Amino acid sequence: MELTAEYRSVLNDFLAYLKQERGYSAHTVRSYQIDLVQFLDFCADRLAGKSLNSINRVDVRDFLGALMRYGYTSKSAARKLSSVKSFFRYLVNSERVNQNPAVDIKGPRSERMLPPLLTVEQIVQALEPIDDSVTALRDAAILETTYGSGLRASELVGLNRTDIDFNNETLRVRGKGGKERILPLGRREREAIERYLSRRGFTEEPAVFLNRQGKRLTTRSVQNIVRRTLSRVAGISATNPHAVRHAFATHLLERGADLRAVQELLGHSSLASTQIYTHLTVERLRRIYDRAHPRSGARD
Repeated sequence: MELTAEYRSVLNDFLAYLKQERGYSAHTVRSYQIDLVQFLDFCADRLAGKSLNSINRVDVRDFLGALMRYGYTSKSAARKLSSVKSFFRYLVNSERVNQNPAVDIKGPRSERMLPPLLTVEQIVQALEPIDDSVTALRDAAILETTYGSGLRASELVGLNRTDIDFNNETLRVRGKGGKERILPLGRREREAIERYLSRRGFTEEPAVFLNRQGKRLTTRSVQNIVRRTLSRVAGISATNPHAVRHAFATHLLERGADLRAVQELLGHSSLASTQIYTHLTVERLRRIYDRAHPRSGARD
């Protein structure tokens, strides 16, 4: 449906404002134009071209719902909502409407993207040191600790030797916001760290993992080490520390670990952050069920 004269006039004024007063690029202005023409088309068609001053919160939410029904991603819908908010903010400031009906509307929750899952077999292959050099032992210990305790890269580089209790097989970790948690130290993880520490030298350095100059590793260094180590494995689908942390959580859940326990191990403040790791697990179990169960209903 064609835009009303009011819609066209105000839209042109807003686009001119973005270009001339805000100094936005032609590409950015064009993006706003596309989003707002879509919104105003919706208003003309679904709302019978009601005046901009009469558009309310429900109308904007209906537009957002229509976007989601037509298959727009959460990210795209959120961007269009942001354009609508900016549009109405301009209208309020220029005294063309009395209020911004979109001001307190939250966009759709964005999809939580997880890295591809590393299999147990791929992790096991990556954990084997390529030789008995100090560097190879360090790299193997880094991967063992990341996978064995589900650490973030920042938590790994922050580890000090005094954080490791070999006798009680525990690890003290400082997570986000300086929160500490005590984690179990797995047998293979402990052995890998002990092998590395027995060979590394620099006994006066408090950090566990050091570079060749005897200084604490950086987060970027750990990312490079994990990427290099995982890249040796054929068919690997992800090569970053978070993929290893993801594998830690998912493998635990697949073997029956309690979701609350995994939450504590990961250091998540919210259970919702941990629940995203169950999605792939459930989908995997569904595929196994469809292949294996004679009455699953899946096609042969």
